[in-house]
This record gives sequence, C-alpha cells and structure tokens, in this order.
Amino acid sequence: MNLRQVLPIGALLATCACGGGATQPQTVAEMPDLDTSRVLADITRLASDEFQGRAPGSEGERITVQFLSDQFKAAGLEPGNPDGTWVQQVPLVGIRPRVAKPFTVTQAGRTRQLNVLGDVVPFSRHVTETVELANSDMVFVGYGIQAPEYQWDDYKGLDVTGKTLLMLVNDPPIPGSGPGDLDPAVFGGKAMTYYGRWTYKYEKAAEMGAAAVLVIHETGPAGYPFSVAQGMGGERFNLSTPDKNMGKASVEGWISLDATTALFKNAGLDFDALKASAATREFAPVSLKATASLTLSQQIRELDSHNVVAKLTGSDPELNTEYVVYTAHWDHFGIGEPGPDGDTIYHGASDNASGTATMLEMARAFKSLPTPPKRSIIFLAVTAEEQGLLGSEYYARFPLYPLERTLASINIDGMNLWGATSDITVIGLGASDLDDYISEAAAEQNRTLIPDPESEKGFYYRSDHFNFAKVGVPALYTDTGVTYIGKPADYGQQKRDEYNVNDYHKPSDRVKPDWDLAGLAQDGKLLLAVGYRVAMAPTYPEWKPGSEFRAIRESMLNR
Repeated sequence: MNLRQVLPIGALLATCACGGGATQPQTVAEMPDLDTSRVLADITRLASDEFQGRAPGSEGERITVQFLSDQFKAAGLEPGNPDGTWVQQVPLVGIRPRVAKPFTVTQAGRTRQLNVLGDVVPFSRHVTETVELANSDMVFVGYGIQAPEYQWDDYKGLDVTGKTLLMLVNDPPIPGSGPGDLDPAVFGGKAMTYYGRWTYKYEKAAEMGAAAVLVIHETGPAGYPFSVAQGMGGERFNLSTPDKNMGKASVEGWISLDATTALFKNAGLDFDALKASAATREFAPVSLKATASLTLSQQIRELDSHNVVAKLTGSDPELNTEYVVYTAHWDHFGIGEPGPDGDTIYHGASDNASGTATMLEMARAFKSLPTPPKRSIIFLAVTAEEQGLLGSEYYARFPLYPLERTLASINIDGMNLWGATSDITVIGLGASDLDDYISEAAAEQNRTLIPDPESEKGFYYRSDHFNFAKVGVPALYTDTGVTYIGKPADYGQQKRDEYNVNDYHKPSDRVKPDWDLAGLAQDGKLLLAVGYRVAMAPTYPEWKPGSEFRAIRESMLNR
C-alpha cells in the first residue's frame, strides 16, 4: 500500500471536494478563531480549588471527567466511546511506599543511612505489600545502555542479578567534529534518544535482572530540578497488569548528585573521572564496594480512572471510519506537599489545564464548520500522563478506533501563555510528513518552524503522542516559539526558566494575571488547520525515511 505524499499539501487540499456545497476553509486565516476568553474561563475552572489538582482516582477526577464530558456535549459532539459513553475506563493500581526499614549503605565496614527524599527517592511498581532489598551489591553501570547499532554496551557481560545499579541520566555525550559539538551519528548528538530516558534505564535494568536501579540526578541533563524526582516518592500509578508488575526491578528511583559523589569518594573513586569514562565505548561496570538495604511497606489500591473521549463524525461516508486524534492530558498531581505559601493543591494551570481547555475550544471550532472534514476527529483527554503517560498508553494498547485507520496523533501539552511568536517549536522536527503540513500552515501565519532548542531533555518521549508513535501512528507535538513579537530576544527563555524554576509540578502553577493568550490562540488555530488538512487529504501522512517508527507503520498498513 503506497501512501507517499505526491503533491504539496495546499494542492492536496484544493482537490478535496466538500459535501453539501458548503464552503470549506482553504487557509489558516479561514479557520475558526479560538475564543480566548472562553479558554481562560475553562483553564481557571480546571485549575480551581474545586478540582483538587485533578489527581487520577480522586474526587478531583470525578469532577474533571464530568466537566469535560459536559463541555463536549454542550459543544454538540458525540460520545467518543463506541459503547455510547464519553469515557474509556483505564484500570490503574496506585502504590504508596512507606519506609519500613531505612535505606542503608554498608561501605568499608561502616553502615550509614541515606535520607529518603533528601538523598534518594525509592519506589516500586511491584504490586505487593512489602518490598525488600537486602545487602545488594552496588555497581555503577555508566549510562545503563545496550545499543548494538552504536556498538555500545555499558553492562559488558556483568551478571547484575540481585544487584543495585547506579546509572547516569541522559545519553552519553560523544564529541563531534567541532569544539563543544556532539556527534549526531551517535545517540542523536545533542538530541536525546530513548536510551537517555529514565524509563528505558529502568526497563533495561529489569531485563538484565537487577534488584534495584537508581538514576543519578543532575539538573542540567535531566531537564528539571531534584524536587521533581522527589515528587515520585508519593503515590504512583501504574497500569494494572496480570503479573502484578513483578517483571520490573524491585526498587526503582533517583539518587542525588551529592549522595552519589559521597558514595564514590567513600569507595576511593572519582565520580567526575568515571562519568567521563562512561562516555566511551570502553567503559566497564565499576563496583562501589558497598551494599544497599531497604524495606518498603506499600499501600495498594486498585481503581478505575478514565480517558474522556469525544467524536466529530466525518462528512464523507467512505472516509469517516478513518481518524485524526487530538490528545491532551487532563490530570495533574492532586493534593500533596505544601508550597512556600502553604498551598497543598497542585493546580496544574499551565500543565495541562491550558492544553485541555485549548482542545475543548478546538472541538467547538471544528463543530462550527459548515460541514465537518471528510474524516472523523477524535478528541481524547487522557488520564495519568503525570504518572508515566498511562492513559495514552492504555488507549494505544486498547484503541477505541483502529490504529491502522488513524492518520495522525496531534498532542497538546502546555500552551503558549506569554504572547504571539514569529516561530513555533516542533518537538522531533523531521520525523514525519506532519511536519510538511505544519510548515505550510505556519507559513500562512508568517511563521517559521524551529527544532526543539532543548532536544537534549528528551521532550519527544515525555508526552502522550509518544505512545501513538510507538505503535506506528505519525505524531505531532509542538512547543512554544522562542521569538516573541515585540519582546526582547531573551524573553521566551526568561519566561521558560521562570516557569521551570518556580511553577513546574508545584502548587504555584496557577492562572497568572500577566498571561497573554495571543500565542495560545495563534498556536491553537495552527493545530486546528493541521488536523483539518490531514482529515481532508487523499493520502495518509508517513514517517520520514530513517524514523524508528516507519517500519512499524508500514507493517501495520500492509497487513
């Protein structure tokens, strides 16, 4: 089945005859405008105390799911689940660890305790009431990567059964041709590959038989402060699986840089020197001459969370069983540790009430078109993104609509709240034909595309579109632009830094009085046009040659 795009996007759109004689928009400017006052009202509501931080399985979830269902219904959309409801049930298991016996390290005949949350953040995905780590040998395994295509193996034949592994975050930085350059042919150069994500590191360590795996936190490579890792020490959710997650390592977690360097020093090792060595193919695992012990008691609760799903049926009777999916995660962190002002509600106004509210308004905009696009549009507000992209993972594993007839996933996670820009960031730029769609649409707004300026932080693997990509569906994920119209050159970076330091995953992520939603309206209308054009085009978008997802898609479409 050959789905290669053969005409420019604009030419393809021009070929689309529309039913009923109704005029359909041909340019971005002709697409419906987003009502930013209504978007702000929805953000304010979703981020209010009433919604209690929108944690999965909480009263806040019940209120959120009802609100979203009501808004989709009021917009005139159909229930998105083929069973006639507005929700897809997502079975979760919540695990809250408690330290029953302290995290102790025995090294050079001396036993000392690591401060849980202060030095180390341990947790487990085993669905058991007790998890024990007993005198487990501690080993440094560099970046914890096995990548045959790069002739890379940080394990070098080591039997890690029962051991506690420490590993560096991100990919190995391989020098390139110029000063400060990284080799783009190995681990993506500056851009993070999936090997750099902590989720991969946990998966690989478990596959190798490790008892525990601790990722060494460094703010620069991780892309967020240690306080974010500390937030993983509370209740965590996982998809409920038949094996009770016993295939995972008993203990997973993070360890601070200070605690790590102390461990190395006590073993007579130089952390900086070994970190440098770990960025070479010659690196071999190094014993820390220490053992770790810990006992966790766990509170376990099984619950059903929900994805909220709405549908706009396409106008073409032959094509309306093909789909374009918009995603935005509705969840945040609920009620937790207080911020500096004593507030315990994690409001999640930017992350991701802004994306959810924008998707609601986009659904209203689609519904206002004289005739729907030829293919059907699915609006999927997913749960448990903050717990590891669980709602979108569940949909990708148990789709309500066939993935082979799903043309694209367009993800909305955190909107531009600081004003209009002359550019827009595409995370993973160059991955698929969806970049061609957004490039042409952005040009109509006199805007340019830019690649992720922080590609080393692995944002492509940190939001819900990634679960669609993993099963082969072309996926588009944008971030704010960096050049703000009428603002100083460093304005965008300044606002990003302020948010990351002051508000990211904190109770202070509230609606701000200085927000400027002109950028939200601009980006939302752009994504509206992209989805519309994909839904009208005579061919499917494809992954670009060289994409790791291309073969998955081709296999799916040729079955």
